[in-house]
Amino acid sequence: MGYGFGGGFGGQNMQALMRQAQKMQEDMKRIREEIDATEYKSTVGGGMVEVTCLGNKTVKAVHIKKEVVDPDDVEMLEDLVVSAFNDCMKKIAEDEQRRLPNLGI
Repeated sequence: MGYGFGGGFGGQNMQALMRQAQKMQEDMKRIREEIDATEYKSTVGGGMVEVTCLGNKTVKAVHIKKEVVDPDDVEMLEDLVVSAFNDCMKKIAEDEQRRLPNLGI
């Protein structure tokens, strides 16, 4: 009695599997590059603070309207900036989860 792998996993099937894996890897790389280059914007405080981030999780721009700058309430401005930044990070994570295949890793 032989203990071979039988018919389903011959040389041609293995090559097809390798090609499929390579294509998936190339697709993931392309999608990752697209996400990294995408701009994600978040506006909070009724438009008072806007943060723009890239998908590679770097901040590209922060815009603050003069009306929200109050020297007696710096904490509110800080909270708005943090909120806008965190919202951008959430948008990036959601886009990654939606566009990148789940490999169970």
